[in-house]
Amino acid sequence: MKDSIPEEHLYLGFSHQYGDSIFPLHTSISLFLLSYCDCKLFKIFLVPTGENADDQLVTKNLLHDFEVCLISRHQLPMVVQSCCLPAVVVKDGKFCRAGLSVVLRHIIQKTYEADPSRKDVLELLGFKKTCLKACAEVSRWTRLCEISIPLAVERFLTGSAEQCQSIPPDILELERKLGEPVRVHNDDKIRRQKLQQQKAGAKTALSVLPKEAAEGEKTVEMDEHPLPSLELSIAFSKLLVQEVSATVNREPTHIRKTKTSDLPPLDHVFAEGLYFTLADIVLLPCIHQFLVFSKKQGKNLLNLPLISSWYQRVQEIPRVKKAADKCSMQLLQLPELQSAPEEQLQNFLLVPNELEEEHEDNHFIGGPRPTMTKLMESGIETKFSPHPCPNWTLDWNSLPAAVSPGEGKMSRDRALRKQQQLNNLLAVVKKLAKPGDVIVDFCSGGGHVGIVLAHMMPSCQVVLIENKELSLIRAKDRSDELGLNNIWFIQANLDYFNGTFNIGVALHACGVATDMVIEHCIKAQAAFVICPCCYGFIQNTVKFTYPQSHQFKEILSYKEHMILCRFADQTAVQLPPERRLIGKQCMGLVDLDRAWAAEGRNYSVQVISMEPESCSPKNNMLVGTPT
Repeated sequence: MKDSIPEEHLYLGFSHQYGDSIFPLHTSISLFLLSYCDCKLFKIFLVPTGENADDQLVTKNLLHDFEVCLISRHQLPMVVQSCCLPAVVVKDGKFCRAGLSVVLRHIIQKTYEADPSRKDVLELLGFKKTCLKACAEVSRWTRLCEISIPLAVERFLTGSAEQCQSIPPDILELERKLGEPVRVHNDDKIRRQKLQQQKAGAKTALSVLPKEAAEGEKTVEMDEHPLPSLELSIAFSKLLVQEVSATVNREPTHIRKTKTSDLPPLDHVFAEGLYFTLADIVLLPCIHQFLVFSKKQGKNLLNLPLISSWYQRVQEIPRVKKAADKCSMQLLQLPELQSAPEEQLQNFLLVPNELEEEHEDNHFIGGPRPTMTKLMESGIETKFSPHPCPNWTLDWNSLPAAVSPGEGKMSRDRALRKQQQLNNLLAVVKKLAKPGDVIVDFCSGGGHVGIVLAHMMPSCQVVLIENKELSLIRAKDRSDELGLNNIWFIQANLDYFNGTFNIGVALHACGVATDMVIEHCIKAQAAFVICPCCYGFIQNTVKFTYPQSHQFKEILSYKEHMILCRFADQTAVQLPPERRLIGKQCMGLVDLDRAWAAEGRNYSVQVISMEPESCSPKNNMLVGTPT
């Protein structure tokens, strides 16, 4: 174990205890992962959501292995007060990680850094270490695991008797997901092995478990649950950090020549497919509480055979039962259930049909001209407001090197264009800002915008929000080099930031992220200065549907609006001038829709072109102020 790893503070919400879990469920999930990892690198604080929390009751019934303190919300570090819990803060109080997935991934990484022999913990992050890395705003799977299912179970447990009669739709969605074919890296090879096994009439997979499990762990008891499939064989071999037997001979010709489309699908073993990952850790405390409550109520689980099988299978994982015991979770033993008919499951599922239909057809035929003509016939054309200070520029040569975006591996030309982009944003922000204002740099990346703002406007407080850890660490290093004391860093998805602020900025917020930033600013009644990017990634989401303004909705369908978005990305310098011009017009129309949507919520918004326009192919700037 390394001695040089500094202690970090982990803040968890606490509303009440129910049975063997602490609520909100995000707290139970965090504590369960700490127990599974046997991680004691964090000082844990419980933050009561009400005034009636009993200190002695909580600490008495909580984990025996962890020192847990209660702290009120107003005692939290300033940076944590702006975030939803759970959150982790380093000792200087300037760098915060917030949100369930971000915090859990951090716990895993710190556990492995402290003890590199714990490869089993690192494997929880899955292939390419991306498990639950995509933010819930754009990933349906992350949203289901991180937000929807924990909330659905909490509502189920606290709802009226009438509300508890039916299975929550999000639980049924998980059941459906577990029935889908598995897609994994190199699955073609595994599927051919499965076909060969089926052809050979094999009824069980070859045993791959050693007689002795990893040191300090009990052997997995598989006598009562023999491995019934190739998928299970592969899954459990991965858990014990060993490869599936590589002595299998080359597939026979008829297996090798079988078309991929004719190969048998792989069945789910765990939540994300064949391998036990962080997603299983997140789901277990939630599904456990749901099953315990359902059993007490005498409810029939016939509609959830896959979830029931998954719940039993997870208990066979080394460390899971031990972690459950530490958390006082008394895991259930469920009878084996037969699968419910597909039609029956479909009847239970409540899916937003309109949203599903919009995603079904992502192929758009034809160019943007018919759509642009349709708008023109209704009097809608691209409108750009004059730039408020087109010639304003920073004297970059007089600034410390760490302020300049040229720091790092950026080319000279690219650094110059980045400086020009920053000139535009900073000029507008300086006109809007007052001493004492809080300015939030959303989607901050390496901190190019936020660091310049903090350096040039020392009377303002600057907060950088970014979900990519390495980018934010680079920004923190640059800030430390400059000795800035008016800047904070939050690694989180946008939804986990709930602080108050006066101005929101974003340089090249990708796709829907621009609309998320605008939404945050409107909720906070803050001004915004945003340069959009990646228009082609715009699509309907749980939170946003397009077009957004009532003016555009009256004329364009979703698909017609998506045509504008796709062609708005056609502004690269290597394209012909006439094509770039159409791309610029499409950008202007998409941003006009955004501007009018904000104006419908009592904002004044201008769409401005950056100066010079050559500073970026994506050179629009949205400037909004509450009226």
